[in-house]
Amino acid sequence: MKMNKKDLLSTPVRDTVVNEKTSMMDFMKMMEVSGGFTTSKVYVAYEILRDMFREENTTFLSFPADIISTGTRGIINQLVKEKLVDVIITTTGTLDHDIARTFRDYYCGSFDYPDRELKDLGINRLGSVVIPDESYGEIMESFMQPELEKLYIEKKTWATWEIIQRIGLKLNSEDSILYNAAKNGIKVFVPGITDGSFGSQLWSFREMNHDFMVDVLADEHELSDIIFDAKKTGSLMIGGGISKHHTIWWNQFRGGLDYSVYITTAQEYDGSLSGAKLEEAISWKKVKPDARFVNVYGDVTLILPVMVGPLL
Repeated sequence: MKMNKKDLLSTPVRDTVVNEKTSMMDFMKMMEVSGGFTTSKVYVAYEILRDMFREENTTFLSFPADIISTGTRGIINQLVKEKLVDVIITTTGTLDHDIARTFRDYYCGSFDYPDRELKDLGINRLGSVVIPDESYGEIMESFMQPELEKLYIEKKTWATWEIIQRIGLKLNSEDSILYNAAKNGIKVFVPGITDGSFGSQLWSFREMNHDFMVDVLADEHELSDIIFDAKKTGSLMIGGGISKHHTIWWNQFRGGLDYSVYITTAQEYDGSLSGAKLEEAISWKKVKPDARFVNVYGDVTLILPVMVGPLL
């Protein structure tokens, strides 16, 4: 479509002015006419999410594990509590951090801490978050093994999403993503289940009980039912990797996503899926050509609360 000068000059840039009385919604409205870079994209993302959450569709939420070690876990948990999403696709560390933080604290630290000294102190560093050994591996084993024993007595073969759901209910904490997902019937899929402590606990239990089976293809069957039953689909995808790819991969079988918001810090030129824009997914039929979508660049721990805050 040929550009029209009058249309292009229809919305003047307005200065952003904030004070102690400025609400999140006020701030979001200012972003609409701020112009510039990430600011205007955050507003577009807000509009897409607003409509995606309101309209009848199946909404996918995908994200990597690292943000669940931070306060952003609370924002993800709110989306789940409010039933604004229907399906979660994530990585194994999400299960690890959500379970561990239900029982123990993680701590604020610094990227600049000397890691050799942290190792000697029995402390693990995840960015600027520090996690003592007793808040991670030890609590995972002491919690998981008795729960797996109970599942094993009930039946020998489980889909991954079923195990996650049952473990989530056992957490019985309103602060837990897994608990609220299970309570609200939101299925959690982890296609790379062995890549983390939760997966290691499954392996360890299997070593002692060789007829215990985790059926990962049962997860794919469940996802296929969700996809083919969906009238429309949308996604909020945070970061890339297997979580993002599994989301767009399954949506190609229905012609692509109808809406999508993608938040990333990766760049196209690095050749990774994490850096691939949603435009590229159109060529793979993973996003519809007429879909509403936006790529937002920046730190999700800052961007996500601003983006979804007015919707919560």
